[in-house]
Amino acid sequence: MEMPTTAFRRLMSVLDGSFADYRVIDHEAEGETLRASDLRGHEPAQAAKCMVVQVRRKAPTEHVTVLAVVPGDRRVDFKKVRRLFGGADASLADRSLAERITGCVSGCVIPFAFDPGLHLVVDPELLLHDEIYFNAARLDRSIALGTEHFVALSEPRVAPIAR
Repeated sequence: MEMPTTAFRRLMSVLDGSFADYRVIDHEAEGETLRASDLRGHEPAQAAKCMVVQVRRKAPTEHVTVLAVVPGDRRVDFKKVRRLFGGADASLADRSLAERITGCVSGCVIPFAFDPGLHLVVDPELLLHDEIYFNAARLDRSIALGTEHFVALSEPRVAPIAR
């Protein structure tokens, strides 16, 4: 069993403090979206796949850090993220930056941007489901959360960023 992280505690505090419609699902440790979806018993399209993306603006030292969230059966389209933020280039963020800015280890990043320097963008296809699933800042625990509550709590920018 994993030790709870600060991100896990903060997530649970937000969920409990809002009276959100959610369930905690314990399972064997898994960070790969398709396998985690199978363990949790839902379609991969309902999984919130979270990727930290660095968008480089025109000036070489100017960057925007984005938490891109897409359905689990899709991939992040870096060109769409780049265009959305007016960048010259977009790529997966360095693992150490991603873990520092999210407070989560790779494989269990949550679809909430608690750091003010992290811009949350969610693909609208994920929001077509009544409920979404994601690892809860731990590889051995997940959350099933009502989509309406997710949107109300996370206040994401919604834009087509999946391919």
